Amino acid sequence: METLGGAEFAPELTYLNTSSNGLLPRRTVAAVRKLVEENATGLRDGTGDFESVDAARASFARLVGVPAGRVSVGGSVSAHVGLIAASLKAGAEVLLPEGEFSSLVAPFAVRDDLKVRYAPLDALADAVGADTTLVAFSVVQSADGRIADLDAIRAAAAAHGVRTLADASQSAGWLPLDAGGYDYTVAGGYKFLLCPRGTSFLTVTEEAQESLVPINAGWFAGEQPWESTYGPIKRLAGSARRYDVMPSFLSYHGAEQSLALLEEIGTPAAHAHSTALAARFRAGLTGAGYEPVPGGTAIVAVPRTGDKEAVLRRANVAVSVRAGNLRAAFHLYNSTADVDRALDVLAG
Repeated sequence: METLGGAEFAPELTYLNTSSNGLLPRRTVAAVRKLVEENATGLRDGTGDFESVDAARASFARLVGVPAGRVSVGGSVSAHVGLIAASLKAGAEVLLPEGEFSSLVAPFAVRDDLKVRYAPLDALADAVGADTTLVAFSVVQSADGRIADLDAIRAAAAAHGVRTLADASQSAGWLPLDAGGYDYTVAGGYKFLLCPRGTSFLTVTEEAQESLVPINAGWFAGEQPWESTYGPIKRLAGSARRYDVMPSFLSYHGAEQSLALLEEIGTPAAHAHSTALAARFRAGLTGAGYEPVPGGTAIVAVPRTGDKEAVLRRANVAVSVRAGNLRAAFHLYNSTADVDRALDVLAG
């Protein structure tokens, strides 16, 4: 199986570490380089284009199936989650999976007036109760690639009138996602979305927007930004843009290009490609005596084998270690040759 990205990518090693950082497409690099040069020479009036920010917003919206008016942009997942956490009333109960990634946990945990409760991922839906205000979880777990039982969690939340927050940082870009099925979704852009660091996205339903306080609002969050540069903002944007954190233009000029590429390829094609490679790797590991975490995701984790990362690194195979697990991830720029190379190294 060949790569899907073709000449768009230029890896110089066997790169299986998209769960940490996605490789930037050539077109993305070119866009960032162009803006850097313009900023260095003074040829650009300002530091970048809001049109590129809105193009990235619109691309992400199409990728996750919501209107662009329900997408807010920022620079990190924790900032988006912090906005949601700050909007909760004192005493609210937040339910999270055990071992969840800290960017999703910490903004709630640092508030002493919230009740934060944890449950095993596979029992999360059963743990939703009448006292729960919000259930927050990653669609795909960072540590081991497990997929949450999305249907069960949504059903339990609906049955108890509980709001949902889904973190798609390890899934957006390869796993089809209907963001409209959740009150909030967040996603870091620098993994499977192939954007530069400094890009992240928040989706908010119209109903949930009613209780979300735009504590990060700056002039860019005004309905008429250039009329909101001094003093109180007369009128905040009527869309989710009122929750924007002022974007990094360098990052979003690149994101515009990366997300356009993902749209051209399509999430279904990316899903089929990535999961097929992961399945090949998982089968090869099993045949070699390893015990990878079962599943059908683009991320393959092997418990208690984190020491193998150094062996692979010396052979120019990039993977990562999380929670003691050896973790490999597959995306557009990977091929069966990459899978077989990693298996060969692990086989000695």
